Parts: sequence; structure tokens; C-alpha cells
Amino acid sequence: MHGKLALIAGPTASGKSDLAVQLALALEGCGQSAVIINADSAQVYADLRVLSARPSAEEMRGVPHRLFGTWDGAQACSAADWANAAKLEITEAHARSAVPIFVGGTGLYIRTLLEGIAPIPSISEEVRDEVRQMETASAYAALQAEDPERAEKLAPADSQRITRALEVVRSTGKPLAYWQQNKTGGIGDTVTLAPLILLPDREELYARCDARFARMMDGGAVEEVEALLERDLLPDLPVMRAIGVPEIAGWLRGDYPREDAISLGAQSTRNYAKRQYTWLRHQPPEKWQRVVPKNVSLEAAFEILF
Repeated sequence: MHGKLALIAGPTASGKSDLAVQLALALEGCGQSAVIINADSAQVYADLRVLSARPSAEEMRGVPHRLFGTWDGAQACSAADWANAAKLEITEAHARSAVPIFVGGTGLYIRTLLEGIAPIPSISEEVRDEVRQMETASAYAALQAEDPERAEKLAPADSQRITRALEVVRSTGKPLAYWQQNKTGGIGDTVTLAPLILLPDREELYARCDARFARMMDGGAVEEVEALLERDLLPDLPVMRAIGVPEIAGWLRGDYPREDAISLGAQSTRNYAKRQYTWLRHQPPEKWQRVVPKNVSLEAAFEILF
């Protein structure tokens, strides 16, 4: 796989999708085709058009968009699933001399595409059931004993990563770090990457998160959650745990008033944006450009594409 590839990454509500469209149109103005490819783990689900803030046809402005709403909520889309689909989209774009523009904020997706994935053996059902029945504090204590190196890197309340690390060491007999040394399938060394990370002012970002969730409640989010609940999907599916779904579902069940659902949903959105912001500041390579969205010059930021 060879060719150019753009990446615009930023926290939710940072304006990255609009910037990706602007870049695509600028490239087309120079006679270069472009296609925008989703790298957001919520926007992959067809069921979450409103709650994931999936761009509308008007917002797409005629630019081809791929992997938006591609998965049905009943089917979990793993990072490996997404990366495999993304590689096919890249191959198709390069075959017609188009520039793929990835846009999103899901760090695991981006890392899996560029670096590959560790070939971890399947976790035994017995181990999975045992670990997932544990309280987070107990699982963390067990991880400290069985994989202290990994435990030291995780927050005691990071239940998802603690569970995963404990499952791996108990099922395979080797810590997660052992498997991560041998990642395969990454494309980072085979493409010319033009990355840009958007880091808006935090207070402005959080204000946009609050305003956006309130608009979602009036713009179809409630109906989306009602439709999901009617399908009686498994509660641990990603689509049922997406930001806004549990909060609105609680209100629909009568657990609290509508105002509380809005407050809880906005808080979840802010928390997510904060985690994305922290990851994007510290995890990608230092040489990746980090800018405030309002200060972006497309020609300067993506010079190698023009």
C-alpha cells in the first residue's frame, strides 16, 4: 500500500469534520480527488446518526464519505474490523488517485490502522466470565499482582482496560505487553501521512459539548434511543453504551427527569472530549502538528498533499 493519506484528529465538537470537507474541496480545486473516511467509533453505527453527530448530506457538500453509518448496532465494530474496512477504502481511493482524508477522534482506531494490532489469542469464556464478574477494585488488585507493569500504567477506575489486561494475562499466561511487542497489519510505514491534531480551547470545547447535546435531545436523539430500546439489543454492545444512549434511556424508563438526562449526557460528552484531548496531546508522535482549529491554514498544514 503506497500513496498519500491525510488525518484530521480532534476531540468531539472540535470542528474536525467541517475542516476535513474544507480540505477535500481545496484539493478538488487543485484538480485532486479526495474522499473522507470516518475514524470515529460511534459514527460507524447506522443507529446513531444524531447522537454521534454524523455529518448530514448538506454538511458533506458533495464530498464522498465512507464508513459513516456502515455497521448495524447489533454488530460490534472492533478496532480490527474498522481497520480492515479502512484499508480497503484506502486501496480503492489510491487506485483512482484520490487522497483519503481520515477524520475522527478514536485513538484506538487510529493506532490500530497505523501500527497494527497485537495477535492476542482468543480469551477463554471461563476467564472472561470470571473477570467480568469482578468489581473494578478487586480486578485492579488482581492485576497489580499478576501484571504489575500494566497495572501501574492504568488508573484504578479504568474498568475497561483493567478487565482487558487481566483477561489476557489469565487466559494466555503472558501479560498484554508481551503480545503488543509483535503488532501486525499496520500501514504507517507504507503511506505518506499528513496528520493534523486539533486542540481547541478547553472551555470553548466544553461549552460546545453542552450546547450540542441539548440540540440533540430536540433533534432526534430521543427517537434514536427509543428505536434502540425497541430492538432489545444486548446491553454490553457498543451502540448501547454510546454517549447519550444510557442517559436518555434512564429518562425514558422514568429514573429521572428530562433535565437530568440532558445534564448527564452533556457531562458524559465533556468527559469523553477531555479523554480524547488528553490522548491527542500526549500519545501521537511529537512531530504531528497540533493546532487551535481557528488558526488552521490548509495549504501550510497539508503542504505535501497539494
